[in-house]
Amino acid sequence: MQLVNFVDGEFQQAHSTLPVIEPATGSLYAMVQDSSVHDIERAVRAANLAFPAWSTLAAPERAAWLRKIADGIEQRLESFALAESMDTGKPLHFARTLDIPRAIANFRYFASACETFDSESFYTPSLLSYTLRQPLGAVACISPWNLPLYLLSWKIAPALAFGNTVVAKPSEVTPLSAFRLAELCADLNFPAGVLNIVHGLGAGAGQQLVQHRGIRAVSFTGSTLAGRKIAEVSAAQFKKLSLELGGKNATVVFDDCNFAHAVSESVRAAFSNQGQICLCGSRVLVQRSMIARFTEAFVARARELVPADPALDSTRFAALVSSVHLRKVEDAVALAHEEGGRLLTGGERVRLEGRCLDGYFYPPTVFDQLSNDCQTNQNEIFGPVCTLIPFDDEAHAVQLANQCDYGLSASVFSQDIDRAQRVAGALQAGLVWINTWMQRDLRVPFGGVKQSGLGREGGEDALRFFTEAKSVGIALRASQ
Repeated sequence: MQLVNFVDGEFQQAHSTLPVIEPATGSLYAMVQDSSVHDIERAVRAANLAFPAWSTLAAPERAAWLRKIADGIEQRLESFALAESMDTGKPLHFARTLDIPRAIANFRYFASACETFDSESFYTPSLLSYTLRQPLGAVACISPWNLPLYLLSWKIAPALAFGNTVVAKPSEVTPLSAFRLAELCADLNFPAGVLNIVHGLGAGAGQQLVQHRGIRAVSFTGSTLAGRKIAEVSAAQFKKLSLELGGKNATVVFDDCNFAHAVSESVRAAFSNQGQICLCGSRVLVQRSMIARFTEAFVARARELVPADPALDSTRFAALVSSVHLRKVEDAVALAHEEGGRLLTGGERVRLEGRCLDGYFYPPTVFDQLSNDCQTNQNEIFGPVCTLIPFDDEAHAVQLANQCDYGLSASVFSQDIDRAQRVAGALQAGLVWINTWMQRDLRVPFGGVKQSGLGREGGEDALRFFTEAKSVGIALRASQ
């Protein structure tokens, strides 16, 4: 399969390609373009040429185009789900029921949002002031490999809705669903140049896109290291940046929680998508009075998640995304042993039979007896590895949770809602859930603090990021 760029409404080949591996089997299934500076130049030029017509299109007309994309994905849901599962190694069940439906919801939400956002106005007897929100121009949307279409749509939908044109670069590790999106746009006769999708390495195509002077803003989701490099490249041009980066998130469990629910949600937070979600709760902080009981129940539930072929409808836990990432997880487990951690379950690569014999499977892995300040508890692993850490009281829990360079998300489990809200307010994180994990409302801000990122996505924050505010004042009477 040849996965080519989509530029100015046409499919275009670059001069070189990269291999794409199916994680579940370890086998080559496609070649994707490795875009050069010339390929990026064509895409940015197309986006800038398309901007005047798209930006002046009435909001309901832009919304109608986004709804056509949403409807098209929905009609091809199984094809998109298969692409997502093959690309990432995640269970087909989750791609079909979560990832692709959420991508559809993103397009529909922002279609409606661009029709309903209002301008601000302020009145005095001598001056009427109002604010215009105007699109920026051509913007870059760079998405990661863990939730390919979901996170790509989370960026391009608001960018397009508010009148910008887009050059999108999906991860070269998981490019198939973005290619399927390009095919859909071609079939819809989506306006040429408004959405361009280019493939390639982050250090090559990604860097060329970020530093191109024809790009007015960059929305990026990925590692903190890559985000830091993007910030450095963009600083000289004063580009708008939205950086959603890594996390080392805390799940805080008090002894007055609903025990069964807290165990279930903590396991879900730790191991969903094989732990490959920036919001995963990889540090599970448990009140000391119940740590033994909780540990036993948590480990038992983790052992129920058995790696299996992602193509099977019954599979709920499948493969890691690549051999490189598998080695990273194995190195992290080795480090946890070196730091004195006690392995409670998992800890070794799993070999399946049949077509998945050479796949990248690693089981849920749990450690305890590690200090909160060790590398295992401070570095993002981004895999199915978590630690159990005891705390004494509310103040101690907050101290441990905040003792980290990251600040993306956290969860708090307690039936004392006053205490849960106090802790939520004290935690240094951009998102905090109480008695749940990763229940998302598209209207609320999304993003982190400290090394977890810069800026916010979602709802009005997406409007503010993808537009420039212009204040206009009208004199109502001459000054006396």
